[in-house]
Amino acid sequence: MKKQIKISTEMQKKAEKQILEKNKHYDYDTVEYPIEVIVKKYHDGIDNYDGEIYIPDYQREYVWDTKRRSKFIESIILGIPIPYIFFADVEGRYEIVDGSQRVRTLHSFLNNELQLHDLEKLTDLNEFYFKDLSIVRQRRIKNKSLKMIALSEKTDPEARIDLFERINTGSDELKKMEVRKGVNSGKFYDFIKECSENQLFKKLCPISDKRTLRAEPQEMVLRFFAYSENRDNYKGYVAPFIDAYMKSKTKDFTAQIKNEMQNSFIAMLKFVEKYFENGFAKTKRATSTPRVRFEAISVGVHLALLEKPTLSDVRVDWLDSDEFKAETRSDAANNRLKLIGRTDFVKNKLLGE
Repeated sequence: MKKQIKISTEMQKKAEKQILEKNKHYDYDTVEYPIEVIVKKYHDGIDNYDGEIYIPDYQREYVWDTKRRSKFIESIILGIPIPYIFFADVEGRYEIVDGSQRVRTLHSFLNNELQLHDLEKLTDLNEFYFKDLSIVRQRRIKNKSLKMIALSEKTDPEARIDLFERINTGSDELKKMEVRKGVNSGKFYDFIKECSENQLFKKLCPISDKRTLRAEPQEMVLRFFAYSENRDNYKGYVAPFIDAYMKSKTKDFTAQIKNEMQNSFIAMLKFVEKYFENGFAKTKRATSTPRVRFEAISVGVHLALLEKPTLSDVRVDWLDSDEFKAETRSDAANNRLKLIGRTDFVKNKLLGE
């Protein structure tokens, strides 16, 4: 049992000082807008990027499927209370801090782009578009007001990102990489995204559309760099390890560092293209790539090239071996010894050791 520490007056004062130093200034108002107004303000900015309501870069893509969108619209029609939408006043415009999926769903429905499906309560509305509703019902939906928390221009810009992280961290709906995108937006994240959109990477590492929308390509690229550079400091807990790596790079990402990282990434990809018939995937027709397999091959190739930059004429017949399959099983994949084991396995095989 952990020994109980007696909290002294000095410790309390020190803690109170830290609270005051770390406290972000959140200045906000609670406002209400009719759905029709929210949708129009958002719609006006889709094409000209100057609408009063807009979605910032750190927000995720539109990932709700039709069933979830339909259920949200059903909730609106039934009058079920809807969670607050969080906005922030940025130069007179409203940046959506939390609620982009809801705003986009309302926009798609009112613009007859969403057909309702799989409704469990209002079953008679299945297959309906907005235009199929009675005029009276259309008006009632348009006139329904949604409550919003609007952070004022006085709010610390970092507070918006902090709020986004606190709302979404731990949510099953928002993957870790999407949270990292919001918390660490900047030149380094832009570089990770650029790498994930590299055509050779996309060719060698197939990822489903659904996983792509949830930032899986960026997650894989980020893991490659983190494990390649800092594998020896990995303790077995992926999230804090990747978070710490990304934060350190975000703070110190120079043009020289970018150039070096880009060169190592491209060199790794070209080597895989030349010697690995299926790239990182298990088969030529694969539509997805297991993370453990990608990590083993990408990091292993990188480590081998570090030791021998002129490495060539390698054998890869071990890819189908029971030994490699055992190294890349998903069970306990994030164990430290497992990570080192699978990446060293590939490195040593390529080096002929």
